Amino acid sequence: MAKFHKLAKKAFLLPLFLSAPVFAAVQIIQPSLNAYEEIQEALILAEPGDIIRLTSGTYNLEDSLSLDVDNVQIEGEGMNQTILDFKNQKSGAQGLSVTSDNVTLQDFSVQDAKGDAIKVKGVTNIKFLRVKTEWTDGPKSENGAYGLYPVESKNVLIDGCVAIGASDAGIYVGQSQNIIVRNSRAEFNVAGIEIENSYYADVYNNVATNNTGGILVFDLPSLPQQGGHHVRVFNNQSVGNNTDNFAPEGNIVGEVPRGTGIIIQANSDVEIFDNIIGDNDTVNIAVVTYGNDTDDEEYYPHPKSIQIHGNEFGPTGYNPDTSKGELAQILFDLSGGDMPDIFWDGLVPLSQLVFGQPDNERMIISNNGDATILALDPIKYLLPFFDPAILNIKAFEGTIQPLSPVEFDENF
Repeated sequence: MAKFHKLAKKAFLLPLFLSAPVFAAVQIIQPSLNAYEEIQEALILAEPGDIIRLTSGTYNLEDSLSLDVDNVQIEGEGMNQTILDFKNQKSGAQGLSVTSDNVTLQDFSVQDAKGDAIKVKGVTNIKFLRVKTEWTDGPKSENGAYGLYPVESKNVLIDGCVAIGASDAGIYVGQSQNIIVRNSRAEFNVAGIEIENSYYADVYNNVATNNTGGILVFDLPSLPQQGGHHVRVFNNQSVGNNTDNFAPEGNIVGEVPRGTGIIIQANSDVEIFDNIIGDNDTVNIAVVTYGNDTDDEEYYPHPKSIQIHGNEFGPTGYNPDTSKGELAQILFDLSGGDMPDIFWDGLVPLSQLVFGQPDNERMIISNNGDATILALDPIKYLLPFFDPAILNIKAFEGTIQPLSPVEFDENF
């Protein structure tokens, strides 16, 4: 019987032994004249389970780094201690590119990348922990577009990160699903935090300040994944986002007015709650239809099923930016300069103009203190002698239906 127990124990331990990263290694790299070659070689030769550890100091890099090996961790000794500096970058579209699954990036900074700071594409399971991206010369259209830039990915965790100076979005997650962005700070970007064409996202406990627009939830046409839905934005501070828009000419985010707290565009099932939103020059929250022409017949440009509740609003609208797009100018004209906390452009499909919105697609606004609301009645807007503004909060009363939290295994 004792012999049987020993065999059973061995049989039980064998799969655990085989599944463990037996040959996992920790490779330690220090700043040097050959830092690029050493880091890139380590990334190429890495085996699943390996850790690439970058010690404190500044790594001056002239080329992009790339990782395509699964289950690798790149770690520094702190976002302000381990700095990957791409100021003299001569080649490559990113600072760091990741195309492999089960990757953790933690405790380092990427500065002054020629293009995007860190781009992650087509992966399952990616963690950014205490990572910082920055363009150190301040807001400029020549800065890279994105700081943290996971796209077409699944199970994305961004926690304790900082993004500064991106000419599009500091923290951007696009065409992805199962997303958590928390405990992070976005500052002096055009868009602080942006969730675009994505499904199931939780954005919470973040600070977005000194951006052009604080937090954006967008859906755009002509992309492989459309119909963004189920996004929760809660317990954030989106305050003082009054940096002039410095996006390059032709960029869609270049239409965001300076001084915008939160914009929801063409998404469905979005819940905005328990945030502090204020000191934004133009408007605290805007809910809008995608207004540009598109040949994409499958695209649905209208927001629907939006819930806004339990937020605390500070001052807004005291210096509206009417130079970018039509949003701020329409707001200014309708309000007579008395800008609201919450604005809805009121645009819905023609059938809903005639028959009304289905109950499950209505916007519900409740329990936001003394927040002011302005909504556009598009029919009256096109007719003379009518006031097109809807100011009655009762038009938006209803029962809040909370969305479910985003959950996935963070211990990959």
